[in-house]
Amino acid sequence: MPEQTVTREKQFTITRVLDAPRETVWRTWTDPDEAPYWLHPRNVTTPRESVEYDLRAGGRYRYTMISTDGTEYPTVGTYREVAPFDRLVFTWGSPDDADESMPVVTVELAEHGASGEQTHMTFHLDGWAGAPGDGFVYDGWDEALDLFEERLASRRAR
Repeated sequence: MPEQTVTREKQFTITRVLDAPRETVWRTWTDPDEAPYWLHPRNVTTPRESVEYDLRAGGRYRYTMISTDGTEYPTVGTYREVAPFDRLVFTWGSPDDADESMPVVTVELAEHGASGEQTHMTFHLDGWAGAPGDGFVYDGWDEALDLFEERLASRRAR
């Protein structure tokens, strides 16, 4: 069961222990070919052709989520820190948002367990007051992280 921390500030944290080594978790986060499998809530899609990553500090990314009714949710941001296998920090918002006003996502990865075959992932979003059951940002990221875990499991099964 994922650990969840919600504060009264505009931020939230979701932590998970993933059954995959850090390198695999990192690659799944940072490979644009992986995004369509998980970078969206359930019942939403992220077409591969909408995904672009310039994975370096100062680089930009973009992707578009599409709901079942056809509503599009274009998403953009700037990578602030890219430390392979350890830490990824990026802004997260809509194309019309000023980068400095966007929420900031920090993903930290640490080896977990004696064999290093698991990863402790901490996902922290600063700038949005999400909470479990909000039906919006928190729940959307929580569902995306569920899909992320499912993607890791499917890769392991190959």
